[in-house]
Amino acid sequence: MHVPAELAASQAKYNGEAGRAFIAALPARAEEFLARWDLALTGPSMHGVASLVLPVRRPDGTPAVLKLQLLDEESEGEPVGLRIWAGRGSVRLLDHDPDTGTMLLERADETRHLSTHPDHREAVRILADLLAGLSSHPAPPGLRTLSAIAGRMVADAPAAADRLGADDARLLRDCAAAVREVLPEPGDRLLHWDLHYDNILAAEREPWLAIDPKPLAGDPGFDLLPALTDLWNPDPAETLWRFDLLTERLGLDRGRARAWTLGRVLQNGLWDVEDGEPALDPDQVSIARTLLSRGA
Repeated sequence: MHVPAELAASQAKYNGEAGRAFIAALPARAEEFLARWDLALTGPSMHGVASLVLPVRRPDGTPAVLKLQLLDEESEGEPVGLRIWAGRGSVRLLDHDPDTGTMLLERADETRHLSTHPDHREAVRILADLLAGLSSHPAPPGLRTLSAIAGRMVADAPAAADRLGADDARLLRDCAAAVREVLPEPGDRLLHWDLHYDNILAAEREPWLAIDPKPLAGDPGFDLLPALTDLWNPDPAETLWRFDLLTERLGLDRGRARAWTLGRVLQNGLWDVEDGEPALDPDQVSIARTLLSRGA
Protein backbone atom coordinates (compact mmCIF):
# COMPACT_ATOMS: atom_id res chain seq x y z
CA MET A 1 0.00 0.00 0.00
CA HIS A 2 1.34 3.42 -1.03
CA VAL A 3 0.56 6.66 0.78
CA PRO A 4 0.75 9.38 -1.89
CA ALA A 5 3.02 12.33 -1.16
CA GLU A 6 0.28 14.71 -2.32
CA LEU A 7 -2.08 13.40 0.36
CA ALA A 8 0.61 13.73 3.03
CA ALA A 9 1.27 17.31 1.93
CA SER A 10 -2.40 18.32 1.96
CA GLN A 11 -2.96 16.75 5.38
CA ALA A 12 0.03 18.62 6.78
CA LYS A 13 -1.15 21.88 5.19
CA TYR A 14 -4.76 21.75 6.32
CA ASN A 15 -4.63 19.69 9.53
CA GLY A 16 -1.12 20.25 10.89
CA GLU A 17 0.03 17.79 13.54
CA ALA A 18 -3.24 15.87 13.43
CA GLY A 19 -2.83 15.43 9.68
CA ARG A 20 0.76 14.22 10.04
CA ALA A 21 -0.30 11.73 12.72
CA PHE A 22 -3.09 10.48 10.45
CA ILE A 23 -0.61 9.90 7.61
CA ALA A 24 1.83 8.10 9.91
CA ALA A 25 -0.92 5.76 11.08
CA LEU A 26 -2.34 5.02 7.62
CA PRO A 27 -0.37 1.86 6.70
CA ALA A 28 -1.24 0.13 9.96
CA ARG A 29 -4.86 1.30 9.80
CA ALA A 30 -5.24 0.02 6.25
CA GLU A 31 -3.88 -3.38 7.24
CA GLU A 32 -6.23 -3.44 10.24
CA PHE A 33 -9.37 -2.88 8.18
CA LEU A 34 -8.33 -5.10 5.30
CA ALA A 35 -8.09 -7.89 7.87
CA ARG A 36 -11.16 -6.90 9.94
CA TRP A 37 -13.50 -6.83 6.94
CA ASP A 38 -11.72 -9.68 5.11
CA LEU A 39 -10.85 -7.57 2.07
CA ALA A 40 -8.39 -8.27 -0.74
CA LEU A 41 -6.51 -5.30 -2.19
CA THR A 42 -7.04 -5.23 -5.97
CA GLY A 43 -5.17 -2.18 -7.21
CA PRO A 44 -3.06 0.89 -6.45
CA SER A 45 -4.00 3.54 -3.90
CA MET A 46 -6.18 6.47 -4.91
CA HIS A 47 -6.60 9.71 -3.02
CA GLY A 48 -8.29 13.07 -2.81
CA VAL A 49 -7.30 16.10 -0.77
CA ALA A 50 -8.25 14.44 2.52
CA SER A 51 -8.64 10.67 2.16
CA LEU A 52 -6.91 7.52 0.97
CA VAL A 53 -9.05 5.16 -1.08
CA LEU A 54 -8.09 1.54 -1.70
CA PRO A 55 -9.78 -0.65 -4.33
CA VAL A 56 -10.71 -3.95 -2.70
CA ARG A 57 -12.73 -7.12 -3.19
CA ARG A 58 -15.10 -8.51 -0.54
CA PRO A 59 -15.17 -12.22 0.35
CA ASP A 60 -18.14 -12.79 -2.00
CA GLY A 61 -16.19 -11.22 -4.89
CA THR A 62 -18.00 -7.89 -4.83
CA PRO A 63 -15.75 -4.93 -5.73
CA ALA A 64 -15.68 -2.10 -3.19
CA VAL A 65 -13.42 0.68 -1.93
CA LEU A 66 -11.93 1.17 1.51
CA LYS A 67 -11.91 4.87 2.42
CA LEU A 68 -9.55 5.99 5.19
CA GLN A 69 -9.81 9.56 6.42
CA LEU A 70 -9.17 11.82 9.36
CA LEU A 71 -12.25 11.94 11.55
CA ASP A 72 -13.39 15.58 11.81
CA GLU A 73 -16.58 17.63 11.63
CA GLU A 74 -16.78 17.18 7.85
CA SER A 75 -16.09 13.45 7.63
CA GLU A 76 -18.24 12.44 10.61
CA GLY A 77 -21.41 13.34 8.73
CA GLU A 78 -20.57 11.32 5.62
CA PRO A 79 -21.93 7.94 6.79
CA VAL A 80 -25.04 9.69 8.13
CA GLY A 81 -25.89 11.06 4.70
CA LEU A 82 -25.01 7.84 2.88
CA ARG A 83 -27.29 5.82 5.15
CA ILE A 84 -30.22 8.16 4.51
CA TRP A 85 -29.70 8.15 0.74
CA ALA A 86 -29.30 4.34 0.83
CA GLY A 87 -27.82 4.19 -2.65
CA ARG A 88 -30.46 6.40 -4.28
CA GLY A 89 -28.21 8.73 -6.27
CA SER A 90 -25.12 7.97 -4.17
CA VAL A 91 -22.75 5.10 -3.57
CA ARG A 92 -23.86 2.68 -0.87
CA LEU A 93 -22.25 2.50 2.54
CA LEU A 94 -21.31 -1.15 3.12
CA ASP A 95 -19.58 -0.88 6.48
CA HIS A 96 -18.35 1.84 8.83
CA ASP A 97 -16.10 2.23 11.86
CA PRO A 98 -17.32 5.24 13.87
CA ASP A 99 -14.14 5.45 15.97
CA THR A 100 -11.88 6.20 12.98
CA GLY A 101 -14.31 7.28 10.25
CA THR A 102 -13.13 4.41 8.04
CA MET A 103 -15.75 3.31 5.52
CA LEU A 104 -16.30 0.46 3.10
CA LEU A 105 -18.15 1.79 0.06
CA GLU A 106 -19.74 0.54 -3.11
CA ARG A 107 -17.31 0.90 -5.97
CA ALA A 108 -18.17 3.04 -8.98
CA ASP A 109 -16.00 3.66 -12.06
CA GLU A 110 -13.28 6.02 -10.85
CA THR A 111 -12.04 6.46 -14.43
CA ARG A 112 -15.33 8.06 -15.59
CA HIS A 113 -16.15 11.31 -13.82
CA LEU A 114 -19.08 13.42 -14.96
CA SER A 115 -16.52 16.10 -15.85
CA THR A 116 -15.49 13.90 -18.81
CA HIS A 117 -19.01 13.94 -20.30
CA PRO A 118 -18.75 15.26 -23.88
CA ASP A 119 -21.93 17.34 -23.59
CA HIS A 120 -21.46 19.96 -20.88
CA ARG A 121 -25.12 20.94 -20.82
CA GLU A 122 -26.19 17.34 -20.39
CA ALA A 123 -23.66 17.08 -17.55
CA VAL A 124 -25.40 20.01 -15.82
CA ARG A 125 -28.77 18.26 -16.23
CA ILE A 126 -27.38 15.04 -14.73
CA LEU A 127 -25.92 16.90 -11.76
CA ALA A 128 -29.16 18.83 -11.27
CA ASP A 129 -31.23 15.64 -11.17
CA LEU A 130 -28.87 14.01 -8.68
CA LEU A 131 -28.89 17.12 -6.51
CA ALA A 132 -32.68 17.27 -6.56
CA GLY A 133 -32.91 13.70 -5.29
CA LEU A 134 -30.23 14.02 -2.64
CA SER A 135 -31.59 17.27 -1.20
CA SER A 136 -35.18 16.00 -1.09
CA HIS A 137 -34.53 14.39 2.31
CA PRO A 138 -34.92 16.26 5.59
CA ALA A 139 -31.65 16.51 7.51
CA PRO A 140 -31.43 14.32 10.62
CA PRO A 141 -30.88 15.84 14.06
CA GLY A 142 -27.29 16.49 15.08
CA LEU A 143 -25.93 17.41 11.65
CA ARG A 144 -23.99 20.63 11.18
CA THR A 145 -26.28 23.48 10.18
CA LEU A 146 -26.08 26.12 7.50
CA SER A 147 -27.55 28.54 10.03
CA ALA A 148 -24.46 28.36 12.26
CA ILE A 149 -22.01 28.42 9.35
CA ALA A 150 -23.70 31.32 7.58
CA GLY A 151 -23.93 33.37 10.77
CA ARG A 152 -20.18 33.09 11.25
CA MET A 153 -19.57 33.97 7.61
CA VAL A 154 -21.58 37.17 7.83
CA ALA A 155 -19.75 38.11 11.03
CA ASP A 156 -16.33 37.45 9.45
CA ALA A 157 -17.01 39.27 6.18
CA PRO A 158 -16.14 42.87 7.20
CA ALA A 159 -12.63 42.03 8.42
CA ALA A 160 -11.98 39.84 5.37
CA ALA A 161 -13.17 42.57 2.99
CA ASP A 162 -10.68 44.98 4.54
CA ARG A 163 -7.86 42.71 3.31
CA LEU A 164 -8.99 42.81 -0.34
CA GLY A 165 -8.86 45.35 -3.12
CA ALA A 166 -11.79 47.72 -3.53
CA ASP A 167 -13.72 45.74 -6.17
CA ASP A 168 -13.37 42.38 -4.45
CA ALA A 169 -14.15 43.93 -1.07
CA ARG A 170 -17.36 45.41 -2.45
CA LEU A 171 -18.39 42.06 -3.91
CA LEU A 172 -17.70 40.22 -0.66
CA ARG A 173 -19.84 42.73 1.23
CA ASP A 174 -22.63 42.35 -1.34
CA CYS A 175 -22.53 38.57 -0.88
CA ALA A 176 -22.69 38.98 2.89
CA ALA A 177 -25.66 41.36 2.57
CA ALA A 178 -27.50 38.79 0.44
CA VAL A 179 -26.90 36.06 3.02
CA ARG A 180 -28.00 38.32 5.86
CA GLU A 181 -31.43 38.63 4.22
CA VAL A 182 -32.04 34.86 4.17
CA LEU A 183 -30.40 33.99 7.49
CA PRO A 184 -33.75 33.75 9.32
CA GLU A 185 -34.72 30.80 7.07
CA PRO A 186 -31.59 28.66 6.58
CA GLY A 187 -33.45 25.52 5.47
CA ASP A 188 -33.59 21.97 6.79
CA ARG A 189 -32.70 19.70 3.84
CA LEU A 190 -29.87 17.18 3.76
CA LEU A 191 -27.17 18.79 1.59
CA HIS A 192 -24.26 17.04 -0.11
CA TRP A 193 -22.26 20.32 0.05
CA ASP A 194 -19.60 19.19 -2.43
CA LEU A 195 -21.43 17.92 -5.50
CA HIS A 196 -19.06 18.98 -8.25
CA TYR A 197 -18.60 17.03 -11.48
CA ASP A 198 -15.59 15.02 -10.28
CA ASN A 199 -17.63 13.81 -7.30
CA ILE A 200 -20.05 12.06 -9.65
CA LEU A 201 -18.90 8.73 -11.09
CA ALA A 202 -20.36 6.42 -13.71
CA ALA A 203 -21.66 3.13 -12.35
CA GLU A 204 -23.53 -0.03 -13.34
CA ARG A 205 -26.34 0.02 -10.76
CA GLU A 206 -27.29 3.56 -11.76
CA PRO A 207 -25.77 5.58 -14.62
CA TRP A 208 -24.19 8.10 -12.24
CA LEU A 209 -23.59 8.09 -8.48
CA ALA A 210 -22.47 10.83 -6.10
CA ILE A 211 -19.47 10.28 -3.85
CA ASP A 212 -17.66 12.13 -1.05
CA PRO A 213 -20.47 14.13 0.59
CA LYS A 214 -19.87 16.66 3.37
CA PRO A 215 -23.43 16.58 4.77
CA LEU A 216 -25.00 19.74 6.09
CA ALA A 217 -28.53 20.74 7.12
CA GLY A 218 -29.73 23.74 5.14
CA ASP A 219 -31.19 25.30 2.02
CA PRO A 220 -30.43 23.46 -1.27
CA GLY A 221 -29.50 26.80 -2.84
CA PHE A 222 -26.22 26.52 -0.94
CA ASP A 223 -25.38 23.45 -3.04
CA LEU A 224 -25.62 25.08 -6.49
CA LEU A 225 -22.27 26.86 -6.91
CA PRO A 226 -20.12 23.84 -7.89
CA ALA A 227 -22.43 23.25 -10.85
CA LEU A 228 -21.77 26.83 -11.96
CA THR A 229 -18.00 26.92 -11.42
CA ASP A 230 -16.96 23.49 -12.70
CA LEU A 231 -16.62 23.21 -16.50
CA TRP A 232 -16.92 26.99 -16.27
CA ASN A 233 -18.03 29.04 -19.25
CA PRO A 234 -17.30 32.80 -19.06
CA ASP A 235 -20.48 33.72 -20.96
CA PRO A 236 -22.96 35.23 -18.44
CA ALA A 237 -25.79 33.70 -20.46
CA GLU A 238 -24.39 30.24 -19.71
CA THR A 239 -24.25 31.03 -15.98
CA LEU A 240 -27.89 32.10 -16.05
CA TRP A 241 -28.91 29.05 -18.10
CA ARG A 242 -27.29 26.73 -15.55
CA PHE A 243 -28.74 28.64 -12.61
CA ASP A 244 -32.25 28.58 -14.08
CA LEU A 245 -32.01 24.86 -14.87
CA LEU A 246 -30.80 24.04 -11.36
CA THR A 247 -33.47 26.08 -9.61
CA GLU A 248 -36.18 24.61 -11.84
CA ARG A 249 -35.08 20.98 -11.34
CA LEU A 250 -34.79 21.47 -7.56
CA GLY A 251 -38.00 23.50 -7.32
CA LEU A 252 -36.26 26.44 -5.63
CA ASP A 253 -37.27 30.05 -5.25
CA ARG A 254 -34.78 31.89 -7.47
CA GLY A 255 -34.30 34.81 -5.12
CA ARG A 256 -33.41 32.60 -2.17
CA ALA A 257 -31.26 30.33 -4.35
CA ARG A 258 -29.41 33.40 -5.62
CA ALA A 259 -28.74 34.58 -2.06
CA TRP A 260 -27.43 31.20 -0.92
CA THR A 261 -25.30 30.83 -4.06
CA LEU A 262 -23.75 34.19 -3.22
CA GLY A 263 -23.29 32.77 0.27
CA ARG A 264 -21.19 29.99 -1.19
CA VAL A 265 -19.06 32.59 -3.00
CA LEU A 266 -18.73 34.35 0.35
CA GLN A 267 -17.62 31.15 2.06
CA ASN A 268 -14.99 30.41 -0.58
CA GLY A 269 -13.83 34.02 -0.49
CA LEU A 270 -13.38 33.92 3.27
CA TRP A 271 -11.33 30.75 2.92
CA ASP A 272 -9.18 32.42 0.24
CA VAL A 273 -8.51 35.42 2.47
CA GLU A 274 -7.69 33.12 5.38
CA ASP A 275 -5.19 31.31 3.15
CA GLY A 276 -3.51 34.60 2.29
CA GLU A 277 -4.82 34.97 -1.25
CA PRO A 278 -4.66 38.59 -2.44
CA ALA A 279 -7.87 38.40 -4.49
CA LEU A 280 -11.07 36.39 -4.90
CA ASP A 281 -11.34 33.62 -7.47
CA PRO A 282 -12.06 35.38 -10.80
CA ASP A 283 -14.49 32.73 -12.07
CA GLN A 284 -16.58 32.97 -8.91
CA VAL A 285 -16.42 36.76 -9.05
CA SER A 286 -17.83 36.61 -12.58
CA ILE A 287 -20.64 34.28 -11.51
CA ALA A 288 -21.52 36.42 -8.50
CA ARG A 289 -21.62 39.60 -10.55
CA THR A 290 -23.86 37.93 -13.13
CA LEU A 291 -26.32 36.85 -10.43
CA LEU A 292 -26.18 40.25 -8.70
CA SER A 293 -26.78 42.12 -11.95
CA ARG A 294 -29.83 40.03 -12.71
CA GLY A 295 -31.31 40.60 -9.27
CA ALA A 296 -33.04 37.23 -9.00
